[in-house]
Amino acid sequence: MKGILLAGGNGTRLYPLTRVTNKHLMSIYDKPMIFYPLSTLMLAGIREIALISSPKDLPSYKQLLGSGEHLGLSITYIEQEKPEGIAQAFTLAEDFINRDSVCLTLGDNIFYGDGFSKLLKDCTELEEGGIVFGYQVNDPERYGVVSFDQAGNVIDIEEKPQVPKSNYAIPGVYFYDNKIVDIAKGLTPSARGELEITDVNLYYLQRGQLKVKLFGRGSAWLDTGTPDSLLDASNFVGTLEKRQGNKIACLEEIAYKMGYISIDTLTKNISAMPNGTYKKYLAQILKNETASVAAVTS
Repeated sequence: MKGILLAGGNGTRLYPLTRVTNKHLMSIYDKPMIFYPLSTLMLAGIREIALISSPKDLPSYKQLLGSGEHLGLSITYIEQEKPEGIAQAFTLAEDFINRDSVCLTLGDNIFYGDGFSKLLKDCTELEEGGIVFGYQVNDPERYGVVSFDQAGNVIDIEEKPQVPKSNYAIPGVYFYDNKIVDIAKGLTPSARGELEITDVNLYYLQRGQLKVKLFGRGSAWLDTGTPDSLLDASNFVGTLEKRQGNKIACLEEIAYKMGYISIDTLTKNISAMPNGTYKKYLAQILKNETASVAAVTS
């Protein structure tokens, strides 16, 4: 399975911050926003990733992430001249997807929770149809809402309904089989001129091929597209990191723990970093790992 990281759009809800930078490069506590959805794909076991953004912003992403080799990844960069809906990502990435299934995650969505990695990995086994997630919210009328039966089969999807049929919103991570490119190509733009991801999901639903996976009560989903949600996400990450002593979305740590890079590559990555808390954190992980290896081999 391949991954798509959609980091386009104009970020109008964050104006004037977005006058000078793409919103997905803004800080969520101690890391760029883009680190968080990228970590989602990495935790799913996905190593071939396409990052989609505007021609103006792509050089910044290339400078930040490079080829992905230092993380054991292969990152392809795709230009989005004009944002025309989430589902546009699949037509832009047609050559990249080729004959594979794909996971799309939005660049401003943050996920956290125990068991999250296993949930994602299970979805990468998808052979046919699509998988969306359900996250319980107090205000489902603000989101796309999914209702489903006891077997996890989706019964209905509504976009910002006045009277929701459930309290489960659909977060910004989606898994689809290889038919997704042809489906996206056949979509008709909505009244706002966009290729809607809801229409993709309805296509699979109408054929009985859409399933929903639920995030547990201990999981968190944060959409960081507004000033308030940007602050909330930073406070959330900061509080957890200070309390637990573990960093969220530390890409080098994930790459090492997932077996994408060796301890030598981790050492090289750390050596190239300027002094600071991020380097200090990784250096302590390296120290612990080195001690563990020494204990086993002694």
